[in-house]
Amino acid sequence: MSQKETYENPDLKKERQNCPFNKEEITNLLDGGKEKTAERKQLENYILSDEQLKDAVPMEYLSHADKYAEELRKACLLMHKLENSPAGQVPTLRALMGAGLGSAVLKEGNPLALHYVMFIPALMGQGTIDQQAKWLAKAYNLNIIGTYAQTELGHGTFLRGLETTATYDPNTQEFVLESPSLTAYKWWPGSLGKTANYAVVMAQLYTKGKCEGTHPFMVQLRDEETHEPLPGIVIGEIGPKLGMNTNDNGYLGFEKFRIPRDQLLMKHSQVLEDGTYVKPTNSKLSYATMVFVRVVVCQDVTTNLRKAVTIATRYSCVRRQSELKPGDREPQVMDYQAQQNKLLPPLAATFAFQLASDHLWNLYNTANNNIEQGDLELLPDLHGLSCALKALCSSEGANFVEVCRQSCGGHGYMACSNFPRIYGQVTAAETYEGENTVLWLQVARYLVKTRKEQTGGLSVKYLIGEEKGPKTVDTTLEGIVHLYRRTAVGLVDVAIAELEKSGRKGEAPHDAWNHAAVYLIKAAQAHARLFVVESFVNSLKVGNLSAPVRTVLSQLCELFIIYWLLERSGELFFVRQFIKKRLVTVEFQVRTLLYVKLLAAIRPQAVNLVDSFDLRDEILASPLGCWDGNVYQRLFDEAAKSPLNQSSVHESFHKYLKPLLKSNL
Repeated sequence: MSQKETYENPDLKKERQNCPFNKEEITNLLDGGKEKTAERKQLENYILSDEQLKDAVPMEYLSHADKYAEELRKACLLMHKLENSPAGQVPTLRALMGAGLGSAVLKEGNPLALHYVMFIPALMGQGTIDQQAKWLAKAYNLNIIGTYAQTELGHGTFLRGLETTATYDPNTQEFVLESPSLTAYKWWPGSLGKTANYAVVMAQLYTKGKCEGTHPFMVQLRDEETHEPLPGIVIGEIGPKLGMNTNDNGYLGFEKFRIPRDQLLMKHSQVLEDGTYVKPTNSKLSYATMVFVRVVVCQDVTTNLRKAVTIATRYSCVRRQSELKPGDREPQVMDYQAQQNKLLPPLAATFAFQLASDHLWNLYNTANNNIEQGDLELLPDLHGLSCALKALCSSEGANFVEVCRQSCGGHGYMACSNFPRIYGQVTAAETYEGENTVLWLQVARYLVKTRKEQTGGLSVKYLIGEEKGPKTVDTTLEGIVHLYRRTAVGLVDVAIAELEKSGRKGEAPHDAWNHAAVYLIKAAQAHARLFVVESFVNSLKVGNLSAPVRTVLSQLCELFIIYWLLERSGELFFVRQFIKKRLVTVEFQVRTLLYVKLLAAIRPQAVNLVDSFDLRDEILASPLGCWDGNVYQRLFDEAAKSPLNQSSVHESFHKYLKPLLKSNL
């Protein structure tokens, strides 16, 4: 029986009546076309109808080890299902690795995720044709399971600080891998703890007495038959985390572990038999794997945010609370403007982040194809944008998910609401694949270089030459976008001014950079927001959208970019051309004339908009966000699953509480 044939909460039913736009049109837009929607639905039916992939008991009630074993069982079953998938292996695999369908089955994390998301891409991006021929088929066929080991206990984003060494021995034509200290142990790689038997390991390459920097090495970790660690390999799992606890993140140490010379991945750089080092044509070529993962992170954060917004929006229309007018029936929580102010901006953000992520994904594919042809022109822009969007989506996404949780009151604090799990996944993205503050500073370096040298990629063209546009700030879309652009330019100029001021004081460049960090980060964040805003606005100018859909998307676009503007209006003070009077005028005009009106205009379509995400109940995994709105019965049913409710009196009463009650303290 489909969701729409079951009970439907009267309030939700009323919300869904007389929808002015075609929800399926928005669904198709988000999926990438009508055919993609059909493919997704077919795949969801194929995967979610399998009884073997369903949990016998909620994961929260299992031990750490049992959670891992159960998720590994389902992950392996999913891989077998790939062979007969109606959508084909590649689309199915992509869906299972993401935060949508994959997380509906593997709720606590996928032990095989890093194999597909980083290990295989690293082999493809860093291995020679011969190396790919040797390992890729085995990886695709799951004859070997791999991970990507870069971060160490003492170093993460700062690659030059990694301590693991790979020293070339020309006598045996081998590299000797060593962990010279405890802080040199690899720490965090997913799948490393118990699942993987191979890894692409980043280590400092030493040859002929010289360190040539970090390079990727293909390393076998465990025996392919027994799965026991090989001699010289120290390996284990790091323990429970805030979330994603069945990704079996691990640690890895090397004790003079030898590998053949040809296990240095040599697509871009080489070590010859005599130890001669051959440099890469461009040092940034090794960034390809990280760029790919950051694009995927943006997509997954957006999917998770979409789930959080759907749960909170539906619940806010089912839940009735307090009295808006004395004596009247309790209103839907969504009718309070304060609740609209909480939920409608993240609702709009799901569209903004998706469109920006799509833009970045297209750029990645174009740049990757060009790199294969030897054209590296797009690489700096791709690297800068991937850093910026990953940092922005993850930080804003984590904040928005927490706002959605709070908007559901106490019920949002329950594990079964799915908010703890969603938050654990999204906030993790703030630190993995590049800690966000470090990424912001990398973006800032690109912006400063562009502004000073007057040359750069498409995303930074606004920094080259004088900014053109309207001389006054108004409340139209174009006027507000221009305000974003002027702010971004102004913040880069402020950061450069700070750097130059430090230089005039005689400070070393690295000290000047550190002392200007606040300005540099603000400039990078303004650049990222400008990219998202322009992606959203430009998407409304193209495509075959019906008038009703274009109208509601335009309202969401305006709401979102005004929300960001108001939330960060203080940044305008950093830009000297915005005097206090003008700032107050902008604040008054935007808030009173447009923002509040947009909240009221979008409010009636909130449920219809989240319905257009077409997220099945199994994917939402929350009694608060179920399609039928039968929230309270579902919450009660979830409570009944608690092991503490399997008997009327728990054994601990007789062991501990009863003696206390009988004592005379």
